[in-house]
Order: sequence, then C-alpha cells, then structure tokens
Amino acid sequence: MLEHHTTSNTIDPTAEELKALANIKDIHKKIMSEIGKVFIGQTKVVEQVLYALLAGGHVLLIGVPGLGKTLLVNSLARLLNLFFKRVQFTPDLMPTDIIGTEIIEENTKTGERAFRFVKGPLFTQILLADEINRTPPKTQAALLQAMQERKITSGNVTYDLEEPFFVLATQNPIEQEGTYPLPEAQLDRFMFNVKMEYPPVEEEVQMVRFTTGKGLEELSPVVSNEQINEIQKVVRSVPVSERVVRYAVSIAEATRPGREKSFDYVNDYVTWGAGPRASQYLVLGAKARAVLQGRFYAACEDIRALAHSVLRHRIMLNFSAEAEGITTDEIIDRIIKSIPEPKN
Repeated sequence: MLEHHTTSNTIDPTAEELKALANIKDIHKKIMSEIGKVFIGQTKVVEQVLYALLAGGHVLLIGVPGLGKTLLVNSLARLLNLFFKRVQFTPDLMPTDIIGTEIIEENTKTGERAFRFVKGPLFTQILLADEINRTPPKTQAALLQAMQERKITSGNVTYDLEEPFFVLATQNPIEQEGTYPLPEAQLDRFMFNVKMEYPPVEEEVQMVRFTTGKGLEELSPVVSNEQINEIQKVVRSVPVSERVVRYAVSIAEATRPGREKSFDYVNDYVTWGAGPRASQYLVLGAKARAVLQGRFYAACEDIRALAHSVLRHRIMLNFSAEAEGITTDEIIDRIIKSIPEPKN
C-alpha cells in the first residue's frame, strides 16, 4: 500500500505516488483510445464502468437492446486482459447453472467412481449478467452472494474467485412482463446504476458506418492482472478530507424521509432513502474518478459527478411521486442543489 502525506488543507503526494498516478493516467488514456476503435460514443458509460471496476464494485446497466452492452464488456475484458463470460439470464436458469455442479466420474482403469466439481460461468473475472431480472430470486441470490463475498460454496467446499472479479448486470427498462425485479437489499450490492441512453445521431451514423464495414479491429491488452490489482490498491489509498466525507454523507442522508432535517419534497415523494453503503460508494467512486483524472485527492466535484449512479437505485419513490411523474433523478438533482459543500 502506498503511503501519503497530508495536512488539514493540503495534499502532498510522494514521488512514488506521482509516478503511480502518471502510469495510471497513461493506462487510462490507452484504454479509452483503444475501446474507441470498436465502441463508438457512450464515453460517460465507459468511464463509470471503469470507476466501478477499479473501486472493486459492480454495475447495473439499464438500457434497451442493441446499444452495445455486450460489446462494451467484451472489449474491456480484452483490453484489461481478464477472463470474460456472458450469461443470458432466463426464467429456467438454476443456481447450479452459474455456480457449477458435481458430476460422477469413473476411472476407466480401476472402475472407481468419484465426484468432481465442474465450475460454472461465475468462475471468471468479468461477468456480463444479461437481463438479470429475468431469472428467479434463488439464482439472483447465488450471483449476488458471489459479488459480495468473492466466494462460491458448493456442498461443503468454498472456492475463492480470482481477483479482480467484476459483474456488469443488465436490465431492459421496457419489458417488465415475466420478470423478477431485484429487491432493494440486492440492488444495494451494486455500486452504480448506469443508464445507457440512445446515442446522438452523428454517433449513430458513425457507428452504423463502422459496424457494417469490413469488421471490428482486434484489441490488444494494455494492462495486466497485477497492474489492475495495484491500481485498485492505489484507489483505496487516495486520501479523502473530512470535508468531502461529510459532503458525501450529507447527500446520502438527504435522501432519507422522516429525518429531522429532511426536505419537504423528500418527505412527500420518497418511501425509503439510501443507506450507509451509498456514502461508502460515493467516496470510493470519487477516489477512482480522481485517480483516473490524475489527482491524488477526491473532491466534492467527484461526489456530485457520481451521485446519480450511486443513488438512483437506492431511493424508493412512493405512489405520489409515480402519480406526478417524479423520477429518482429529479429528486437527486434537487438534493445536489440543496446541499452546500461544507466550509471545512
């Protein structure tokens, strides 16, 4: 773990930290340049996926089919030199289909039989869980346990998952028939909820021209497993001032109705607000954003930039909000405008 020197008002990175920051910034530039060869536009989505991965979190990606979610994750896996698997979640998918199962193997020479565990697709480093809300709660729980604990238990044996382990789960915001919506407690396991919007016209024109041509370019890895693990350690070591921590907690606290200082619009439209994990992810995300921008300190600006992605799946609106067409993003907008940065 890198050491750092801080005072109450200034942050003075060591020579080692400055070298690490420069190296990370160079890697970040290469990743964004390379991924642009096959994945047109959606820069903000790519950035937020990288923030979550380097902070050790997971992402829930909301978007209609055809926006390139699989291409994005597959491309990142190749650039980051990580194992990648994709699972299409369906109503008949069982926990053993993703965890793995034990089979009986017979030794052809001795005739002896023994159980052997065959690993499922969860044993990877980057997993694309396509349409996670289309599978029953038992299978969702098996995936979310692996996300939280980085371990998988089959029978009496517990297996460690290889680090880094990153899950990007997708949901289609249109078709809700025949789905199993994730409970709030399970949604809370995701660091970010990222909305993938339709691309601007010019980006779509460029995308269509590119993808209907000779074919996609081959991507080469720009970073190793060891480097990713080291970057994750650097992200964790980034100092955060008391002022920034208090700002993050104040924003998360402001989403909770029925508190002493709750805003009227929160009391009117929100049933449940974000828990303490939201504050933690705001700070962790701010650290990752700072590092990728070449800074060895997190700022209130980083908290604001990630507030929507961290909070939108942690706020439950009531019937009044739905009846009036109020969205969680609108509530978050008002909270950001209402909460001033702490002076000290």
